Amino acid sequence: MAGWIILGVLIFIAVLLIGMYNGLVQLRVRSDNAWSDIDVQLKRRHDLIPNLVETVKGYATHEKGTFEDIAKFRSMAMQATAPADKAAAENQLTGALKSLFAVAENYPDLKASAEFTQLQGSLNEVEDTIQNARRYYNAVVRDLNTKIQSFPTNLLAGMFGFQQKQFFEVDAADKAPVAVKF
Repeated sequence: MAGWIILGVLIFIAVLLIGMYNGLVQLRVRSDNAWSDIDVQLKRRHDLIPNLVETVKGYATHEKGTFEDIAKFRSMAMQATAPADKAAAENQLTGALKSLFAVAENYPDLKASAEFTQLQGSLNEVEDTIQNARRYYNAVVRDLNTKIQSFPTNLLAGMFGFQQKQFFEVDAADKAPVAVKF
């Protein structure tokens, strides 16, 4: 009888450990998938930007500094790989885009352009999708990091090399309105 009890306890512990391990794996895969979703949306954003810049260039040829900043920050954002690096680069790019839209405000013909309006709408749609993808990614990373730090899964996470992931955060400077001076 005691043998059956010991066997039952061992089976229970094995099932518990397998469940904890599978939970960690599931969260790691979900966070990788969520990061991939962010990457896809950022690529869409990066692909829209040159079209937007070219449209604005036709109307605002003397805004060379703004165009150069966008090109530089777009390149940096496309090369960044880690969430913290990508977030920093994307925040700089967002600031440059805000400057571009502020410049566009001074050109009524540009604001009335159907192509500019369509590009601006597409970019706004992508920005909303990025925000949703970032929110989902951060929620999954929060759950993964909590599980990695919580007892008893922290023991299992350490044994199998599960690492905490970085959040994809918006820079505080990105939340402030852009000051445009002419």
